[in-house]
Amino acid sequence: MKIITTFIFLFVSFLNAQTNEQQVTLLLDNWHKAAAEANFVNYFEKMTEDAVFIGTDANENWNKKEFMAYAKPHFDKGKAWSFTSLEKNIYFNKEKTIAWFDELLDTQMKICRGSGVAVKQDGVWKIQHYVLSMTIPNNNISEIIQIKSEEEDKILQELKQN
Repeated sequence: MKIITTFIFLFVSFLNAQTNEQQVTLLLDNWHKAAAEANFVNYFEKMTEDAVFIGTDANENWNKKEFMAYAKPHFDKGKAWSFTSLEKNIYFNKEKTIAWFDELLDTQMKICRGSGVAVKQDGVWKIQHYVLSMTIPNNNISEIIQIKSEEEDKILQELKQN
């Protein structure tokens, strides 16, 4: 009887882990879909109230309210941005209340990487922190550094003065 109880516990735990992974996958896929469909409400409902979004530009570190203000004109045009996940890695804390993830994305900027943290609030997974990064092939690093140096040197100087 003890073995059966242990097996049932392990099996239920396994099913719960799958369910959480599926829920986080669905959260991210639906979040990206809401942006592609310019569904402002659906997009931002998938984020916690204290969410942070970090974009590809060094100046793009926004709380949810700031990100909403930035994004609204894009959504109002009828299509914000279109990101399709190519692959995802999702990890959980022991209690299955926090997930951290990374994903490769097919975007208008070519391949990007999204990474972040999702939290379970009242049984619902929401994005709390998201970082969008452009990938750069190692063979092109020198070219990219040259392209961004002038603008980012100014940013570096400002940051070092603060």
